[in-house]
Amino acid sequence: MKSTVESLAPTRVKLSVEVPFEELKPSIEAAYKTIGQQVQVPGFRKGKVPSRIIDQRVGRGAVLQEAINDALPSFYQQAVTEHSVRVLGRPEVDISDVPDPTATDGELKFTAEVDVRPDLTVPDLTALKVSVDDIEVTEAEIDERLDALRTRFGTLEGVDRPAETGDFLTIDLVAKVGDEEIDSATGVSYEVGSGQMLEGTDEAVVGLSADEEAIFTSSLRGGEHAGADAEITVKVSAVKHRVLPEADDDFAQLASEFDTVAELRADLRTQVESTKAVEQGIQAREKVIEALLVEVEVPVPTALVDEEVQRHLEGEGKESDDPHGEEIRADAEKALQGQLLLDAIAEAENVQVSREELIQFLVSSSRQYGMEPNEFAKAVDEAGQVPAMVQEVGRRKALAIAMERAEVTDASGRTVDLEASLSRQAAGVPAVPETVQAEAADSEDSSDSPDPADTAETEDEKA
Repeated sequence: MKSTVESLAPTRVKLSVEVPFEELKPSIEAAYKTIGQQVQVPGFRKGKVPSRIIDQRVGRGAVLQEAINDALPSFYQQAVTEHSVRVLGRPEVDISDVPDPTATDGELKFTAEVDVRPDLTVPDLTALKVSVDDIEVTEAEIDERLDALRTRFGTLEGVDRPAETGDFLTIDLVAKVGDEEIDSATGVSYEVGSGQMLEGTDEAVVGLSADEEAIFTSSLRGGEHAGADAEITVKVSAVKHRVLPEADDDFAQLASEFDTVAELRADLRTQVESTKAVEQGIQAREKVIEALLVEVEVPVPTALVDEEVQRHLEGEGKESDDPHGEEIRADAEKALQGQLLLDAIAEAENVQVSREELIQFLVSSSRQYGMEPNEFAKAVDEAGQVPAMVQEVGRRKALAIAMERAEVTDASGRTVDLEASLSRQAAGVPAVPETVQAEAADSEDSSDSPDPADTAETEDEKA
């Protein structure tokens, strides 16, 4: 087999492949066996039909087509490997020449155009400089955390006054469409202002006291009358107010392992600082990627971006020409640029992914999908997505290298310790925005072989 590669663009190449008849013979023999198992010829057992009879019944051209469809992915992959093509998507295959079905010689010639990873020059990572926000903890933020803790230990007490936002009500509801009562509920507990009831409920109940009612119109969300306007009658049977415990030493002992509220507040301050440190690390991660993209021009395959935009719009139930598509396109291009650049860093740094690192990533990812780790790992394996998972771990390690070498300071000029962020990233936080991550992973996994259905149609035309 002979093959050549031609660069069509920074992210696209054309492979030209010529396969001599001799190398097609094993596939032709396999095609006869396959077809022999499918046809029934009187006087011959299934699978024992001679080749000359198959030629008479289905035609030599059909056998050759079966052989080419079967062998083409392998020949394509040989060419990819020979020229170290870093494929990103499915190839577009064009068969230009096939052996004459009546002869025993000739060549199979085809071309395959495919998107590829661009050749990128990784900049000096130690020259990167980024600035992130200071970590500042205010007393108001500590009060907010303390109030949230107090709320967990609060009690509800009945009050004799009109309902206000934040109160808890016991209500009865009746819904009518026209003169028909379609639904009702009694004794429902509801927090005013939570927005968890029908639209208009909060506005209707504010100001009502016990045993008072209001009528309003709302659009129904589900059921056979979904979308219809209904007349809703809401009656309040009780108004309750949440009473919070005093933020004193007794509360600290009740709600925590601390003896005093001062110790509890100090711990809450540490919690807020820790949360902000992680947020600061995430900000540093995004800014390092942005700084890298300023230093390196990263071309992206248009086809991958187009597919992501279309997938996103379809998911939102929008047409392909919806103006929102341009916003999606910008985000998709930026995300894919980040991925390609991290791939280049991983390659330049010879990043390796250990079995333990892959397992840790799978376990973390399984939690995001709400699946058991073993169940998730099995699903990933069956879907052929293990290589994509390995690649993603490699990207995260590449980003960790860039963050370690870059100079990261806060707004006050202090050097930022990113150890907490890097540890969290290793545990499974996405390295780059995942706008097109799944789409690109699918494309890379499926790129090893052209679609037989595509080649079959082309071969039909040739035959």
